[in-house]
Amino acid sequence: MKKLITMTGVAGLTVVLMGCASPYPVGGLFTNVTFPVAATDEEASSKTGEANCTSYLSLVSTGDCSIEAAKQSGGISKVAHVDWHAHNILGIIGHYKVIVHGE
Repeated sequence: MKKLITMTGVAGLTVVLMGCASPYPVGGLFTNVTFPVAATDEEASSKTGEANCTSYLSLVSTGDCSIEAAKQSGGISKVAHVDWHAHNILGIIGHYKVIVHGE
């Protein structure tokens, strides 16, 4: 009986952990990362634009995190590169930001 319970537990844990892989660095308890999304041949300049989104309980999300919204907020017409920032605590509240650099 112990062997059956142990094997069931190991099988269940294996199934749960197999779905946890992500191409993005995501912490189960806390996430605070910034990483690149895209880059072009354009030279970087001092202009920066940001677009923000917020998630509540991983059930409701609001905001516009598009590159176009970030371009408009910074008055950018030519994009040099785009970064993405995520700040999330326990999936309760998350703040996401797209940062566009260009001219």
